[in-house]
Amino acid sequence: MGMEVLIGIARFWHQRANFSEYRKKYVILGVTGPNEYENNVNNNWYTNYLAQWCIHFALEQLSKIKEGYSEDYDRIVGKTNLTQTECESWKNVADNIYFPYSDEYGVYLQQDGFLDKDLVKVGELDRTQRPINQKWSWDRILRSPYIKQADILQGFYFFEDRFTLEELEKHFDFYEPFTVHESSLSPCVHSIQAAKLGRMEQAYTFYLRTSRLDLDDYNKEVEEGLHITSMAGTWMSIVEGFGGMRVVNDLLSFEPRIPEQWEAYSFKVNFRNRIIKVKVATKGLTFDLDGDSGISILVRGKEYELLPNTSLNVN
Repeated sequence: MGMEVLIGIARFWHQRANFSEYRKKYVILGVTGPNEYENNVNNNWYTNYLAQWCIHFALEQLSKIKEGYSEDYDRIVGKTNLTQTECESWKNVADNIYFPYSDEYGVYLQQDGFLDKDLVKVGELDRTQRPINQKWSWDRILRSPYIKQADILQGFYFFEDRFTLEELEKHFDFYEPFTVHESSLSPCVHSIQAAKLGRMEQAYTFYLRTSRLDLDDYNKEVEEGLHITSMAGTWMSIVEGFGGMRVVNDLLSFEPRIPEQWEAYSFKVNFRNRIIKVKVATKGLTFDLDGDSGISILVRGKEYELLPNTSLNVN
């Protein structure tokens, strides 16, 4: 029933957007994006981008089913009362959705009005004012430029193959200085992106922030419980950040880096019922496979065949 779910999602976003005569674009008003320190905003970039992607993805899957599984297509269309006219209306919304952008800074804006805020960077805040969620009124937080966790940068994390390294760097440099990281969801995403940008010292600092969030009680709230998200973020920072693990062209891919504070690190990943052990050391890389058949992997863009019970060493 996956296609029926995608149709429902596309229908939701289609009706959630409305046409702005002023902008001559479709807008999405009154939302809360990933940044929990702002609510009821208009045209949150992340939300608009996800809405556009969801509609395009639904249309792509419909096309595949129509071409390759005609009986299923007829069944789904009959069940959902989907018409070609409705699909064309979806596409019109997705193709003409509005994304706030600053020509001055060359970045997408987190939402309408972001530049109207008093853009004082986190580094200029008095430390006695942190964490702001325990020091400030909610009204003051909402009017501030401070970002609790990755918002636009969360979109860049999910869709990094759609943006250039230069675009990531520009948005990272603009938004991270306004991010207070008062969420367990935030440091790991920034660690991964800093590593991708080759900023290993910064990536390591964010790694420490996510791994020691509760140990050092950064946000002064550990008495309320531990953050499983920061535990997962620690894994993500090492595997996706330092290890550079991705799936590229249907292959498991690695762009390994190592913090200068370490001599080595290792991790395992279960990929399509094969256990791959990765060891990254200052002296080189080692890959081992636990499985019945070999698998191709990419290491720094080069393809290697990984065989069972045989170590692959890459300098």
